[in-house]
Amino acid sequence: MDFSPPPGAKLDAANREQLMEQVKQQIALANAQELLQKMSEKCFKKCIHKPGTSLDSSEQKCIAMCMDRYMDSWNLVSRTYSSRLQQERNRAH
Repeated sequence: MDFSPPPGAKLDAANREQLMEQVKQQIALANAQELLQKMSEKCFKKCIHKPGTSLDSSEQKCIAMCMDRYMDSWNLVSRTYSSRLQQERNRAH
């Protein structure tokens, strides 16, 4: 996706806002992709000891619990990070 304006075009406030929203969406998508990749890698290593054509019930349970814990951890870190950013912004004002 190309975010640059055409040559000679000026970014007015509405265009800047739209551009920032597109960048935020791309960052959110990249973060979601990274989360899925990391979660898959870590949970596969933890739960799948003998890869085969299907998962047995213990592997399925391990994967589900691992993914739940990973998501909980990711969300906790994200909330804490956002909170600290907000605190820093408030101190700067």
